[in-house]
Amino acid sequence: MKRKFLISFASVSCSCYALLLLGVPHVDAVVAENTAPLVVGETFTIDSKAVAEARRINVYLPPGYAQSPDAKLPVLYMPDGGVSEDFVHVAGLVQVLTGNGTMRPFLLVGIENTQRRRDMTGPTESEKDKKIAPKVGQSAAFRKFLRDELMPEVKRRYRTTNESAIVGESLAGLFVIETFLLEPNLFDTYLAFDPSLWWNGQALIGRAADSLHNLPESEKTLYFASSSDGTPEITESFAEVLRKEAPVRLRWHYEKMPEEKHSTIYHPAALKAFRAVFKPSGKTGE
Repeated sequence: MKRKFLISFASVSCSCYALLLLGVPHVDAVVAENTAPLVVGETFTIDSKAVAEARRINVYLPPGYAQSPDAKLPVLYMPDGGVSEDFVHVAGLVQVLTGNGTMRPFLLVGIENTQRRRDMTGPTESEKDKKIAPKVGQSAAFRKFLRDELMPEVKRRYRTTNESAIVGESLAGLFVIETFLLEPNLFDTYLAFDPSLWWNGQALIGRAADSLHNLPESEKTLYFASSSDGTPEITESFAEVLRKEAPVRLRWHYEKMPEEKHSTIYHPAALKAFRAVFKPSGKTGE
């Protein structure tokens, strides 16, 4: 069942604010009378067989979608897509950038986490890796959920084009890179910020050359970025493989952001990436 995705903010008048400062009792009732839900999207759940649990999905629809019954939009998928995770700030970016004309409109689909470290990681031989959560290494099942359950459901519910993209940071960035290397046809565009490529002794980097040689003939886009403390030397080693082995048909870009930390990179990196990769036709790069 689909329902509106709500966030509530208190709209307090100047007089109410004065009462608060004066410590007048029972002001809560006055404030409550002046509040209303702020609708920022929709949410629904999928009972997934692939990951054997219900998953909550949050969706942001750009302005104009509802008013244009024939409009079809590409889809941007994001792990870490819960309300208390990264969904709200990424939805805000999509809203601002489409509004000022520096990004094409996308339908944003956020997947709320249940066991993030289980879903975002592939198998590992490292005992240290295995200690980060009770269960790890189930990225293949999560990818099956995306491919066989979520993506068809989004197409059923919404008017979409065949274009799709995925964005993630940290372990979600690892999942993005892994998906690009193992199942490149799943998305057209892959965006990864501070990807945790240290996982499993950097095994993905070790196998990257072979994966790049087997990329499909269709054009793909890969954009990734690193901060000052997000193992940039490992990310650089992945970039070096791309410099040597990437086919011409792959459009890729590595953005070094030493002014950012692992805890701050998502928002500024997404801003740069969305403007660069999703710029409207006829626009030049920033």
